[in-house]
Amino acid sequence: MSSQDIQVIKIGGNVIDNPEALAAFVKDFAALPGRKILVHGGGKEATRLSQQMGLETKMIDGRRVTDEDTLRLVTMVYAGSINKRIVAALQAAGCQAVGLSGADGNLICATRRPARPIDYGFVGDIDPQKVNDAFIGLLLDNGYTPVVCAIEHDGQGTLLNCNADSVASSVAIAASRLATTDLTFCFEKLGVLKDVDDPASLITSITPDSYKELRAEGVVSAGMIPKIDNAFHAIDQGVRSVTIKHSDNLSRPIGTTITA
Repeated sequence: MSSQDIQVIKIGGNVIDNPEALAAFVKDFAALPGRKILVHGGGKEATRLSQQMGLETKMIDGRRVTDEDTLRLVTMVYAGSINKRIVAALQAAGCQAVGLSGADGNLICATRRPARPIDYGFVGDIDPQKVNDAFIGLLLDNGYTPVVCAIEHDGQGTLLNCNADSVASSVAIAASRLATTDLTFCFEKLGVLKDVDDPASLITSITPDSYKELRAEGVVSAGMIPKIDNAFHAIDQGVRSVTIKHSDNLSRPIGTTITA
């Protein structure tokens, strides 16, 4: 791997929710050589706080329906407490991190999803061509590591909640316009499993054809669908490789590789 290559790593809510897992991940991420970008979700913490505040959580195909009250909450959680907690931990580990939402530096401008056939509320879809690669390059070239949350903006003053896997894929595609880029999705499983309770059932490689079969069989469902959809999209748009793996294996060649 060249020193100019870029690694985009996405971590999910299950890692963020586990202090020990997050601390181990931060240490491993900080130790990664070269230029890197971290994208994070945080859905489980948002769901927990929603319940405490009496707000209904509604998910459709792994995506959160976001009304005005929920938008305020997820902005506080994603762009606030989680983002700054991760940035502070990275600074302590010697990584010069910068926490960002899509509105900061006009990093990511999204489009509010149409209300039909399903009204997701203040949920945005991202065009990777509208991700500010010049801003990404400016930060990376000056030794900073962007830490990007899933709160973006529409360019008209409205914040939008975006799927964190989509954010990671779009950021990786934008980064690939600057240099060779690899994308890794980290969560609490070894990778994509045929049996979610059996680590030995790891699927080491998924192609478009095998993906169709896995969806038809119900092996891939719910939140894993947008993750793999975004993985294939990233490969199609110039990202060199996409891997789905356990956060403990960030530096190890263990996981599921997405192959076009």
